[in-house]
Amino acid sequence: MYSFRNDYSEGAHPKVLQALADTNLRQTVGYGMDPCCQAAADTIRRLCAAPDAAVHFLVGGTQVNLVTIDAFLQSYEAVVAAQTGHVSTHETGAIEATGHKVCTVESPDGKLTPALVESVLAGHNGTEHMVLPRMVYISDTTEIGTVYTRAELAALRQCCDVHGLFLYLDGARLGSALTSPDNDLTLPDLAALTHAFTIGGTKNGALFGEALVLTRPMPHFRWHMKQRGAVLAKGRLLGLQFQALLEDGLYFDLARRANELAFRLRDGVAALGYPFPVASPSNQQFPVLPNETVAKLQEMGYEFETDHPVDANHTCIRLVTSWATPETAVEDFLRDLAGC
Repeated sequence: MYSFRNDYSEGAHPKVLQALADTNLRQTVGYGMDPCCQAAADTIRRLCAAPDAAVHFLVGGTQVNLVTIDAFLQSYEAVVAAQTGHVSTHETGAIEATGHKVCTVESPDGKLTPALVESVLAGHNGTEHMVLPRMVYISDTTEIGTVYTRAELAALRQCCDVHGLFLYLDGARLGSALTSPDNDLTLPDLAALTHAFTIGGTKNGALFGEALVLTRPMPHFRWHMKQRGAVLAKGRLLGLQFQALLEDGLYFDLARRANELAFRLRDGVAALGYPFPVASPSNQQFPVLPNETVAKLQEMGYEFETDHPVDANHTCIRLVTSWATPETAVEDFLRDLAGC
């Protein structure tokens, strides 16, 4: 049937593949110092209205998270995250493996607030016997599909400034967030309100790759990248993909389409009477279905994540759409769900 398991099962958008094919035999300097990466970095700085920002290209989300967090923090410093944060739940302890504790806090909608950050700070006594929280990690969209507003992000930045914390935004699904109907943030807002953020390519039309935007000077960041195995010899492959996605707005067109298909799923599932614990205005949807219905859908060949059991008879599943999801896949799923 069809897999709604994630938004990176497919390869890459044809325009990205064409850009790679057209330049396949072009010789360039390596390690991201090539004209392709420079052009993509210039495009990102222009879109972010941040001419002085540093832009680095890394292969994947876990890699960019661990390198960035490790570069910003001293060995005794920690990062604050929601309990559902990717660095806490889906990165195999990568942050802890670099020597930095992840201090988590419960958040019903997956978003951090100043009050939640301060509740974590209150649990640390400021002595050498405990780690020192020094960075706030958030993602947009969050792991449960919610998005931050400009007011929420501004409040977090103010909180961080008051307490001397860095603010880092994981944008693995940033395209979905910025094209969500609930969003009022822009790339210039992100550059102004965070110390660092990523623009995810892996989950929005690229074969692989994340662009990291640093608005705080980090003169030795490439040393950290190299030490962590994050400098790609054929770095131009990353720059080419981001230039193809960003130069004409394709990146946002693809994300918008993924969202629209997710909303069709959401509305169709809701019309059948199934509830959603959290309202998600993005390409991840989390309906609660009877366990026997979940089993029937899986028997039909549909793939999706089972997020968590709700009770003995019901399970919350995750349905994810991508830029490449066929409209027929959504229609077929809704028809088959109605027949369960």
